[in-house]
Amino acid sequence: MKRLLSVFLTAMMTVSIYAVANSGNTPIENNLPPFELREIIQGRYWPERYSAIVPMADGNHFARMNKERSMILRCSFKNGAVVDTIFNAATARGFEKKHIDGYQFSPDESRILIQTETRSIYRRSFTAEHYIYSRNNNKVEPLSENGAQQVPKFSPDGTMIAFVRNNNIFVVKLLFNNSESQITTDGESGKIINGVPDWVYEEEFSTNCSYDWSADSKILAYIKYDESEVMNYDMPMYIPSSNKVEYDPYVAPYSYKYPVAGADNSKVSVHTFDIKSRVTRKLELGIDKESYIPRIIFTSDSQMLAVVTLNRHQSIMDLFAANPLSGVCKRILREESDTYLNESTYTKIKFYDKHFVLNSERSGYNQLYLYTIGGNLVRPITNGEYEVTSFIGWDEKKNEFYYSSNEGSPLCNNVYKINAKGRKTRLTMGDGTNNAIFSKGFKYFINTFDNLDTPPVVTTNDNKGNTIETLIDNSNLKERLAQKAQYTKEFFTFKTSDGTEINGWMIKPHFFNEANKYPVIMYQYSGPYSQEVKDTWYTGMYPGATFEGYMASHGYIMVCIDGRGTGGRGTEFGKCTYMKLGYYEPRDQVETAKYLGTLPYIDKDNIGIWGWSYGGYNTIMSMSQDEKVFKAGVAIAAPTDWRFYDTVYTERFMRTPKENKEGYDLGSAIVNADKLSGKLLMIHGTADDNVHFRNMLRYVHTACQAGKMIEMALYPDSNHSIYFGPNTRYHVFERMSKFFFENLDVTGMEDNRGIYNYLYK
Repeated sequence: MKRLLSVFLTAMMTVSIYAVANSGNTPIENNLPPFELREIIQGRYWPERYSAIVPMADGNHFARMNKERSMILRCSFKNGAVVDTIFNAATARGFEKKHIDGYQFSPDESRILIQTETRSIYRRSFTAEHYIYSRNNNKVEPLSENGAQQVPKFSPDGTMIAFVRNNNIFVVKLLFNNSESQITTDGESGKIINGVPDWVYEEEFSTNCSYDWSADSKILAYIKYDESEVMNYDMPMYIPSSNKVEYDPYVAPYSYKYPVAGADNSKVSVHTFDIKSRVTRKLELGIDKESYIPRIIFTSDSQMLAVVTLNRHQSIMDLFAANPLSGVCKRILREESDTYLNESTYTKIKFYDKHFVLNSERSGYNQLYLYTIGGNLVRPITNGEYEVTSFIGWDEKKNEFYYSSNEGSPLCNNVYKINAKGRKTRLTMGDGTNNAIFSKGFKYFINTFDNLDTPPVVTTNDNKGNTIETLIDNSNLKERLAQKAQYTKEFFTFKTSDGTEINGWMIKPHFFNEANKYPVIMYQYSGPYSQEVKDTWYTGMYPGATFEGYMASHGYIMVCIDGRGTGGRGTEFGKCTYMKLGYYEPRDQVETAKYLGTLPYIDKDNIGIWGWSYGGYNTIMSMSQDEKVFKAGVAIAAPTDWRFYDTVYTERFMRTPKENKEGYDLGSAIVNADKLSGKLLMIHGTADDNVHFRNMLRYVHTACQAGKMIEMALYPDSNHSIYFGPNTRYHVFERMSKFFFENLDVTGMEDNRGIYNYLYK
C-alpha cells in the first residue's frame, strides 16, 4: 500500500510539473521526474574517478586502487591500461582484511605500507592499522602490534619506517626483524605532542605530520608542541560509543586544547634525533615564543633542514637553513606582507638540489619565483595579473616548469609549462577546470577536466598536451542525470553600487518562464580567499549542483556570488577584508539581492540566503544589515563572534581582540543581533570541534533578549560536517529545504501551483 501511494504521488508530481512546464512559453522535451533529495545526499550523482593515484618511479606507470579498494593496480601512463596487480587483499599472505584505505611505496617500491582500520581524529588526522607488504614474497606483516599508528613514513633508504603513537615518535627497523624503538618519551595527552600537529596547526596550517627524515636516513627532525598552557575546551557527549539505545546516567565529555583568538598557543620547538647515537638536539632558532613553525623539510643535503617560521600576525615568514647536528640556524629568506601571507607561501615551498621554488603575492597576484638554495633570487618564473593555483614541478634537465593557473579568467584553471626564456605552453585546451598528475620525468600526465555542464573527463596526455586516451568519461553518470528533469546553469556578472564587479552563477528551474517571478535562494561561503564561482562540475553543495537543481525543481532560482574578500582575483580584491571581517562580505550579498530584484523574473520580496561555516556567519550578518532584503535564511555551523574562534585563522585576518576591538565588534553577529531581520534557522552539531556549539547558543541568547525569534535544529555528537549517524546529513538538508518551502512563497506564481499542491496538500 505504501509503495503504491509513493508511486502515485511521484506520478502526480511528474504530471503537475510537466503541465507547469508546458503552460508557459518554454517547452520541455520529455516527461521527467525531478531529482530526489535522498539520492543526492547518498551520492547517486557523484562522478566516477580513480582512487589514490601514485606516479611510479619508472616514469611510465602509475598505481591506483580498484573501485572495491581491494587491489593496487599498476597502469600505463600512456593509455591507462592495467598492466599488473601490485597488491591483492584476497591473495596476499597473512592479510585478513577485505579492503584497504590507503597505501604508500617504499623509495625503491619493493615494499608497500598498507593502511587499514582508519579512524578519524580531526579534519586531517587519523589513526590506522598499517601493514608492511613485501612484493617479492607476497607477504604482509603488521607495522606494529602495540596499537594504531599515525603518519608512518619510510626512510629515504627504505630500511626504516617512523610513525607516531600517543604523541610519541617510534621507528621500526626493517633489517632487524621489524624491531620497534621509541624515539621520544615525553609525549602526553594535553601536554606534549611530538611529530604531529596540535589541533590549530592541523586545522589552519593544513598538515597532519610534523617530522621528516634526512636524505641519508640518519636523522629524524620533528616539531614538539607544548600545549600545557593552551585552554581546554570541553564538549558534552550524548550518544554512547556503541550508538545503541542505552540509558547511561552520564556520558563522558570530550576535552581537547583549543586556543581562541588572543589566547596562548602551544610553545613549539624543533628537535633532531640521531638514529645511530640516539642523541636528541634542540635547534636554537632565536624566534620568540609567539612565533609559529608551520613546516620543516629536509632538503636533499642531509646537513640542511629547512625550517619555516611565521610571526604571530602571520605577516612575516622566515626561512631558516638549520644544521641538524650542530644546531646552527641561518636565515636565508624573509617574505613580508602589509596584511598577511597566504598559506601557499609557507606551505608550498618546493626544494631541489640547488634551488627552491616559492609562491609569493608580492606583485599583487600569486606567482612563482626561483631561488638558489642559499636564498638568492634567480628570477620570477611566472608573471601576470592572474593567480598561479598550484606549482606542479620543475624538469631540471630541460629547465621547464609546470604549473596551473587561472590566466584568462578567474573562473577557469589550466595547466601550463614555461621554459627558462619565459616561453609558455598551455597544455590543457578545455575551458573549465583542469587538474593534472604528472609522471616522473614529466613525459605524461593524467588530466581531469570538468566544467559547469561537463562531469569529469579523465585522460592521459603527453607533455605537449596531446590527449592519448580517455580513461573515464562518466557516461553512466550522464545517463543517470538524463533521467531527471534538467535545470539551467549559467554565469553572470554585475557591478555593485560602488562599481565593484562581482561574479556569480545562477540555477534556473527546467520549467523556467521569464514571464513569471521566481523566489531566490542565495548560497555562499564568502570566507577569505575562498572561491565558489568557478567553471567546474563541483559547483554548489553537491557535484553538478544537484542540490541546487533539486531546489530549482521546487520553483526556486538558486544563486551564488563571490563577493569582496574571496579568491582568484589578486590581493586588492582578496585582502580588502583585513581587520574587518563581516563588513564587505554581507554588503555584497545585499547588493546581489538588490540587483536580482531588478530582473523581471525575480520576486524581490521572496529572497533567502544560506551558508555553512563562514557562509553561515555571513548569512546572519547579511540578514543584519540596514537594508532588509532577505526574507529567510539558514545558518549552519556558523561562527557568531570571532573571539570564540581559533588563534591562527582569526588573527591572520583580524589580529587579536585586544589589538582590534572595533573590528571584532563590527564583525560580531552577536553584537549585531538586534539588527536581525527575516526568519532565521540555525543548525549546529553539538560536538563541533571547529566552530563550537556555544557560538549558536550565545547568539540565540542575545537574539532572544532583543526579541528576535530563532528556529533551531541540533544534531547530537555531530562535528562541523554533521555526518554522525547514517541519516543525519539527509535530515539536515531536508530540514533546510522545508524551512525555505515554508518561508519563501512559490504560490504567487501561476506556473508553480502544481508544485505547491504536491508539497503541502
